[in-house]
Amino acid sequence: MFADPLPPLPRATVWRLRTTTLRCDRGPLVMGIVNVTPDSFSDGGSYFDTSAAVRHARQLIAQGADLLDIGGESTRPYATPVSRADELRRVMPVIEQLRGETTLPMSIDTSKAAVAREALACGVEVINDVTGLTGDPDMVPLAAETRCGVCAMHMQGTPATMQDHPHYRDVVADIARYLGQRRDALLAAGIDPQRICLDPGIGFGKTHQHNLTLLRQADRFLLLGCPLLVGPSRKGFLAHVLGDKQADRTAATVGVCLALAARGVQVLRVHDVGPVRQALRLFAATGGLDAAAPAADRHA
Repeated sequence: MFADPLPPLPRATVWRLRTTTLRCDRGPLVMGIVNVTPDSFSDGGSYFDTSAAVRHARQLIAQGADLLDIGGESTRPYATPVSRADELRRVMPVIEQLRGETTLPMSIDTSKAAVAREALACGVEVINDVTGLTGDPDMVPLAAETRCGVCAMHMQGTPATMQDHPHYRDVVADIARYLGQRRDALLAAGIDPQRICLDPGIGFGKTHQHNLTLLRQADRFLLLGCPLLVGPSRKGFLAHVLGDKQADRTAATVGVCLALAARGVQVLRVHDVGPVRQALRLFAATGGLDAAAPAADRHA
């Protein structure tokens, strides 16, 4: 067993956003994915049209999403970057229409501060950045200025390179150390600790075995004292475990989400909100969440 790279902190029970606070001590929050892209790995092109994206968002809300994550640039392996103008052209009409229909919190999935700024001005509550808020020097000051929620993810390399040769000395310890450093950098920039969420980045510069190891030991990241967001939805390691690249990955995603709920993970980022929400409801009703004691208690 490796030594924890950072001193343990109390497990987070809330995630403060720009104008609201989400409780995450009663089971995981469910973040619904709205990809306004032609090339995302699972649903690219399905919701590229504004009206289709809005309809999809409405469905996720009806299925019980706690917040929506809206993105206009694919970050799948070897994805082609898009310009700021194209990204804004994709996401802003969706955000504007939804803001007039719902009070459900929205997150902007971007690594560009200019995109985040316009989204926040339109009512978005969270910046969700796959670069850990390191890809644009203006992102951290923007987050501090607007007092929004942030989610800092770990990624080894870039989408263009991350799956070439992923390597770690100890994948859990290495990523925990990185996320702890990002947490501390955000705190030093004046961002409220309760506004910071962390994401180990399943599938972003990891082998299938790396992903499985991170998921088995996800509760170790709770020791960092921030809400933990995990996004296993429909990813390639599921097909690897199933031994079938063509298999529908919905049930497999649900299985992973229940395991993460049992480990105390606070936020699940998924495509299929309905099945995950139903599974979590039954999991809680049958005592499954009783096992989700704080990580510090389970590893004392």
